[in-house]
Amino acid sequence: MGEHDVIDLLMAQHGRIRDLFDEVEKAPPDKVEEAFDRLTRMLCVHETAEEEIVHPYARRKLDNGHGVVADRLREENRAKRLLVELHKDGVDHPKFWDRLGELRTAVTAHARSEERYEFVKLRAHTSVVERRAMAAAVRAAEALAPVRPHPGTESAARNMLMGAPLALMDRARDMIGKALGRR
Repeated sequence: MGEHDVIDLLMAQHGRIRDLFDEVEKAPPDKVEEAFDRLTRMLCVHETAEEEIVHPYARRKLDNGHGVVADRLREENRAKRLLVELHKDGVDHPKFWDRLGELRTAVTAHARSEERYEFVKLRAHTSVVERRAMAAAVRAAEALAPVRPHPGTESAARNMLMGAPLALMDRARDMIGKALGRR
């Protein structure tokens, strides 16, 4: 079934996120910022898509879905706040590597919790057709997702309302920065 199933797609992305953390940690000093930007983009679009598509579905479909999703949203908010701090201070900040380690630990624990408490139950309580439809919806949401962290937008409603304008602003800021020779 591969990445046509939303659970397989998201778990593959969790693997890609782990690889991106490795890339940042192994990057030569002049490539750290670029690698960190790739990691940030992946984290942001991945979480936005989960918040817009997967979590609302889990809330409705799972026993104690509201509790399961509330725990995941708290974890996501914490990761977004860490990302904001990392970007605000930059990769040359003396605490960058410690904070990156803290972010990696938080993101890894979050992914494990999603896989254990949300994805396993979703797979058991959804059909192949539902999971395929959600995978298509996740891909669409990712195409319109912000590429920078925005703590406080962890609900589907907030993402739907604010996601596209934030995504446009993020992408415009990136383009302007590149045009001015800044990353």
